[in-house]
Amino acid sequence: MDFMTDRDVQKYMEDGYVVLDGLLTPQECDELRQRMAEIVEHMDIPHHCRTTFSTYHDEQLKTQMQGNADYFITSGDKIRFFFEKGAFDDKGEFIVPKQRSLNKVGHALHAYEPVYKKVTHSPNVQGMAKKLGLVSPVILQSMFIFKQPGIGGEVTPHQDATFLYTEPLGRVMGLWIALEDATANNGCLWFIPGSHNSGISRRMVRTPKGTFPLTDFSGREQTYDDEKFVVAPVKKGNSLKWLSFLLPREGVHRSAETPRTTSRHVYTFHLCMEAQTPSWSPDNWLQPTEELPFPPLYAK
Repeated sequence: MDFMTDRDVQKYMEDGYVVLDGLLTPQECDELRQRMAEIVEHMDIPHHCRTTFSTYHDEQLKTQMQGNADYFITSGDKIRFFFEKGAFDDKGEFIVPKQRSLNKVGHALHAYEPVYKKVTHSPNVQGMAKKLGLVSPVILQSMFIFKQPGIGGEVTPHQDATFLYTEPLGRVMGLWIALEDATANNGCLWFIPGSHNSGISRRMVRTPKGTFPLTDFSGREQTYDDEKFVVAPVKKGNSLKWLSFLLPREGVHRSAETPRTTSRHVYTFHLCMEAQTPSWSPDNWLQPTEELPFPPLYAK
């Protein structure tokens, strides 16, 4: 029996996303979380690389002006650490336990960490790609996203194609695997169904070599009607698959007065649907390297 049914494919094409049950067992989810806990326990981060992560336009550029842009833009073939706003004091020292300081770890877990590589190339994931008729998909990047309790900023509405651009547009898909229950209270995703049909209005691009900042934005994110967003809760071990120009956002932002009380751990990665047909933009921040060309999904 196919992991992704014909009905799932139909919903994916119509709405731009679909929730799929039972990609991982609870034990597999716990193994991914345990391995990440070990990685975090042994991380060694120079002070100048203590980089916060934000989806806000101005805060992204401000972070680059603080001298951390190279740490991000060269992370495509490495495992690097990106922290929540408010994790450090003005001297770069932790003001929260380091296990609760991180926004995400990325972007090459799929290449260098065996337990993440196994999930990324699993029969269920490969089966989904084949169900959609993908002949030679490649893996672009991977991330472990924490959503820490009591800390962190808001993830604003955005489209992945802003950061991972192809011609023709939208040849990238995301797979988001809940390692804990993702609910409306701890930051599950919300989508505007069908928004993948409206294109994009903003792109993150590399600036010309030798200039600074290293990336900038062309265009601005559109204004969206909050009432059109539909909640997409995901149980532990289940997954979300979506097209890169679909519009997601996270649930209601938790302020300092109403902090998130539980974490929401996720393993997520992006695929380029075909290695040969789409043109991968040389303006994208993420580029394949000699050390790590984009690996084929169907490889073991």
